[in-house]
Amino acid sequence: MQANPIFDADLIRRYDKAGPRYTSYPTAIQFHSGYDETQYRQQAAISNARGGPLSLYFHIPFCDTVCFYCACNKVVTKNRAKAQPYLDDLYREMALQSALFDAGRPVEQLHWGGGTPTFLSLEQMRELMTRTGEHFALKTDDSGEYSIEIDPREADAHTVSVLRSLGFNRMSLGVQDFDPIVQQAVNRIQSEEKTLEVLEAARSEGFHGISIDLIYGLPFQTVETFVRTLDRVIEADPDRLSVFNYAHLPTRFMPQRRIHEDDLPPPAVKLSILEATIERLTSAGYVLIGMDHFAKPDDPLARAQREGSLYRNFQGYATHAECDLVAMGVSSIGQVGDSFSQNVKDLDSYHALLAEDRLPIERGLVVNADDMLRRAVITQLICHFELDGDAVGKRFGVDFGDYFANELEGLEPFIEDGLLTLDGHRIQVLPTGRLMIRNICMTFDRYLASAGERRFSRTL
Repeated sequence: MQANPIFDADLIRRYDKAGPRYTSYPTAIQFHSGYDETQYRQQAAISNARGGPLSLYFHIPFCDTVCFYCACNKVVTKNRAKAQPYLDDLYREMALQSALFDAGRPVEQLHWGGGTPTFLSLEQMRELMTRTGEHFALKTDDSGEYSIEIDPREADAHTVSVLRSLGFNRMSLGVQDFDPIVQQAVNRIQSEEKTLEVLEAARSEGFHGISIDLIYGLPFQTVETFVRTLDRVIEADPDRLSVFNYAHLPTRFMPQRRIHEDDLPPPAVKLSILEATIERLTSAGYVLIGMDHFAKPDDPLARAQREGSLYRNFQGYATHAECDLVAMGVSSIGQVGDSFSQNVKDLDSYHALLAEDRLPIERGLVVNADDMLRRAVITQLICHFELDGDAVGKRFGVDFGDYFANELEGLEPFIEDGLLTLDGHRIQVLPTGRLMIRNICMTFDRYLASAGERRFSRTL
């Protein structure tokens, strides 16, 4: 078990700069329009040659109301009739995608994200899962990891019962903050009672895992108010928590322009909220998996970290590195073969391409040998906080010390600040350095200098 991080406010202030979250390497900034449907089909053939299970992701972009902090790709509408034409297009994409992959490859993971997946009616959700089972080999024994993102305002106990009957066994509940003043400021009015009703329904229906999402750094938050939310969440006893750092980027995300910068907690308060969060959750028995993810010690994320099999994808930390990710819906990002791909981001383009029986791919990237090597290094560090460089070098047929001579020299400031140790080519991130893991990983990112900091959120 990794030791809990040591919170050093001075070091955190010094290392708080913009940088990638490394849900992929290379990051999505490197995706380009030269990657097209032909390349995707070639990568699907590579995936079939390797075999193994699949992971499916479906993006449901609709939301009834806009949360001002949101940076997701979404369609805000109260017109529920818009969902069906989108689903019809999604079924067309599903048929095209499933034809590329060998029948019988089991679906180990499935995830509906958004937007708000429960914007769909119960009948539409049933139909979507039925169609998925017709095209892909869904597990029927409840052994897969089938998850859905839930806005508690769009669900009740009956909704949860239907979702369980469809095969979902994991749930992520959006909360962000229970404080009514904060909720008003971000346009997300959501009572504790409603949230806990859905959580308890999921527990009663036998969901394997329940996660709660919180955000710190929102308007009017203080240490005291956020701790009250934390204490209520700890009482509710979820299996996992994601406590995200709010990134205020109003020039990139239009809804954030409705948040007044003067209402945001100053950096010192924000750091204090982070410190209190780590102290509260670890004292309650949660393990800081990394960055913003916490889990109970017996949760699959914590077990995977102990066993050395944890990895990251576009949903964050995950447990099935062996799965190629087939992503469907507008803006969804997949990982198939040796490539990443992203669909077009607007409904009209999505519909037009599928009307021509074309995969709605907008951009992507085929990774090269250097990308694979650096991805292995970054993944190992960000998931497990240690790296045996010689073992990685042997795996990829390179001399680690020679190949990464500049990067190893670039680790010197982290060593001097007591964030990590370097014994030969073995890197060990110390408890003080765990919160700065993104900064440490950035040392090995070949593309970072050309990407520009303005493209990323701050690391802390």
